[in-house]
Amino acid sequence: MLHPTFRSFFILLLACLAVASCKEHVDNPNKNLSLDDYSQLREKTFVLHSSRLEEQIGKLIYADRDSSLADYRTRSYYLNQGTPLWIDRHGVNPNAAMLWQHLQRVDSIGFSRRAFRLQQIEADLERARTFAFDSINTINRVYARLEYNLTKAYLRFVVGERFGYVNPKYLLNRLDVRDPEDTLSPVTYRTLFDVKIDRPGKAFFAKAFHVVRTDSLALFLVQVQPQGKLYKALLAQLNSGSHTVAEKKLIICNLEKARWRMADSPDRHSKYVLVNIPAQHLFLYDGDRVESMKIGCGSQKTKTPMLNSFFKRMDINPQWVIPQSIIRKDVARHAGDAAWFQSRRYFVRERSTGKTIDPALCTAELFRSGALSVTQEGGEGNALGRIIFRFDNNFAVFLHDTSSRGVFDQRSRDVSHGCVRVERPLDLARFLLGDDKEGMYEKIAYSVSADVSELGRGRQRKAEGEADGTEAAGEKLDRTKLVRSIAVSPQIPLYISYFTYYPVTSGQWAQYSDLYGYDRVILQDLKQFMK
Repeated sequence: MLHPTFRSFFILLLACLAVASCKEHVDNPNKNLSLDDYSQLREKTFVLHSSRLEEQIGKLIYADRDSSLADYRTRSYYLNQGTPLWIDRHGVNPNAAMLWQHLQRVDSIGFSRRAFRLQQIEADLERARTFAFDSINTINRVYARLEYNLTKAYLRFVVGERFGYVNPKYLLNRLDVRDPEDTLSPVTYRTLFDVKIDRPGKAFFAKAFHVVRTDSLALFLVQVQPQGKLYKALLAQLNSGSHTVAEKKLIICNLEKARWRMADSPDRHSKYVLVNIPAQHLFLYDGDRVESMKIGCGSQKTKTPMLNSFFKRMDINPQWVIPQSIIRKDVARHAGDAAWFQSRRYFVRERSTGKTIDPALCTAELFRSGALSVTQEGGEGNALGRIIFRFDNNFAVFLHDTSSRGVFDQRSRDVSHGCVRVERPLDLARFLLGDDKEGMYEKIAYSVSADVSELGRGRQRKAEGEADGTEAAGEKLDRTKLVRSIAVSPQIPLYISYFTYYPVTSGQWAQYSDLYGYDRVILQDLKQFMK
């Protein structure tokens, strides 16, 4: 039996049908409607069109004049029909919120929110959230701006954090023009930065786009951030206490240097040597123990290059083979003055035959032509001092002792042709050898104090085919204690760096002058992120 409520409804329905059958038949006016007929019911203010999005992104590309690598890659992505990364059929996707959260840290690294277009992104995210579109900020224009600006900010951020915001190889290796006499090419530049570092390539950008599409962005944003000890310490300094504008710039500049991902870094070693050019000091690190000593570095015209290497050996009482550039500039004008050459213990050889030539018979033209080589005998008074520390590099620069000890009394010690002069070479030798090689250290100490001038003259006479003539001198020397070359084993890392803000003791930092002007160049390039 029907429930009373259903029974009443059924009776009412039958009555309606009876009334309808008594009227004329009328066709349904909506029976031929299609989906297109409903399009007029959609609010145009909230309709996204892919063609209009592309058009608006094209306008943004045309107006974008920023010139970092990330900016070029952003434009290239959309010019090559890159699919939207942050916008989908539901609006702004969750990856945008995740990126937005990470972008907030640009304040803590000393950069401007404007440089990452964060104000515009924030305003457009609010418009998208509240559907606050109008005739100027239409939905297609707002979403196009979000898509383009989020990609631009994303690439600027991940490239900068992973590789650094400036390219030191490009900046620093175009500062000093070589002397035309040193090269056959009319315009070449000195290599001042020769550290092997990571740089972004196609694979990195492909991965950067891939992680957004595959929802693995969170891990990637963490992985790109620097993890070095020095970087973290500098970052803490930047965000602690109050700093003047100049101090902030100084820290930001050195923070950038600490971002450069070197193929080998001090963090990988407990024992290493670090030369800090602006400090004009050398630091010996062995676990928690740190020692330092003064150095002399390259002059403004012949700067000491930044490089990383490993100490391979040390030579005792080395000869100095004088570079051709010095022969042309300083030696050639003394041609014919045998006394000048003898007082400096220089001897001259013919390059093609190796035959020793009397300096009195040499002309300036011969020296300048490159036909002659000039070498200074090892021992007391040698320009390299008594010890030279050798390591692989592309410049024939080394760390060495010096006969001009007065240089370490000077405040400014940028005096060399590129090599690094060491204040306490015996201490450096002991550090490289380690505590278990005391006997070898004693031999080195003896060798650097002995008079080996007769040995040098004997080698020269032997090269000329004459009698050695060194037996008398040999009786004065304990030859069992003399050493000429010692391998450094295990090899110790060397870092020749350029930090103008650097920790010297626990909790204490030192500021140094921008000796070679590198900070000025780096800050000028960073200006686009700091403005």
